[in-house]
Amino acid sequence: MSIDFNPTRRLFLGGACSLAAMPLMTSFALARGNGENRFVAIVLRGAMDGLDLVQPYGDPAFRGLRPDLALTPDTGLLDLDGRFGLNPAAADLYPLWKAGELSFVHAVSTPYRDARSHFDGQDILETGGNGHAGRDGWLNRAIGMMGSEQLRAIDVTSDSDLILQGDYPAEIWSPKDDIPISADELLFFEALYSKDDAFAKAFQQARNADMSSEAIFSGASIAASTEGLARLAGGFLKRDYRVAAFSINGWDTHADQKGLFNRSAGSLSKAILTLKAEMGPKAWSNTVVLAMTEFGRTARQNGTGGTDHGTGGCAVVAGGGYPGGRVMGTWPGVADGALYEDRDLMPTGDIREVAAAMLYRQFGLGAAALTGSVFPGLDFSASSAFVRA
Repeated sequence: MSIDFNPTRRLFLGGACSLAAMPLMTSFALARGNGENRFVAIVLRGAMDGLDLVQPYGDPAFRGLRPDLALTPDTGLLDLDGRFGLNPAAADLYPLWKAGELSFVHAVSTPYRDARSHFDGQDILETGGNGHAGRDGWLNRAIGMMGSEQLRAIDVTSDSDLILQGDYPAEIWSPKDDIPISADELLFFEALYSKDDAFAKAFQQARNADMSSEAIFSGASIAASTEGLARLAGGFLKRDYRVAAFSINGWDTHADQKGLFNRSAGSLSKAILTLKAEMGPKAWSNTVVLAMTEFGRTARQNGTGGTDHGTGGCAVVAGGGYPGGRVMGTWPGVADGALYEDRDLMPTGDIREVAAAMLYRQFGLGAAALTGSVFPGLDFSASSAFVRA
């Protein structure tokens, strides 16, 4: 094992503190702080089809746009409110809906209206910018404004999510399955960094995080899956962590949408239910989970059994800390003349407003801070329908 004797904090935590060596495929981050409220942000990478997850079966134009994808309650769709239904691929979430712990926000998007690029769309989603990507993530800025020195962010991946990058001093914990750390090497690193207060503190935090993960999993191996990420996040959140973020890939369904979407929807369902199970009733009752995507997909299915990059999408809000059982947002319809550029679900809401409302409710971040620093340019106030829900 090669050693860099002039390492940066990031390299140190990305290599030497990769103690568990867990092969996780997507990103994961945590922050620790005071209070009982918790917040989890899940980025659905690839443009999740909100029109498939929460289908507007009550809209008479919908089935004509998607003859092979549209469902009804008679063909397996789980009715939500007489207008919308939940795709049966996410049926595991239906009990949460019935319990008032699950809602959806339809026809939302970021301000992005350019080339429908995954990269640009995700950057804007994660930086919270008003139509263009910024240099740091909105969740990093929000954590920095919570004012507690106890807050700590941990990113478990080979590369950190943009949503957590920024000026806030987040320690990086990057497990890599090709960097084993022996007991002798562990002692060597401990001695090497003991004379540097910053590195010594970071090293101990990494060791503590590693021991926490061992306690959570009782020595079992962690699969490279979203369920593994959710188990780890839930275990930390049950203790003294208050913010988590990770990603779920696999939503770019240009072809064979039924198969691809069903697998991804199942992964999302398992992730949310695993969070709840690992956190336990007390922590879950104070938790809000927000799952969001860079943009939606075309209202019309394409010729290969899929859909293409769109605009308006759907967000998922779960947890015991937010009153559920509703499909929120202003529905624009999908009839002729109602679509954005005659192809996409028209966005009638800003996903940043939904995120701002959750931060306002969970951590008391004021409207001025949210619109001035966390989401620059956002039109938001305490009277937002998502706050008053």
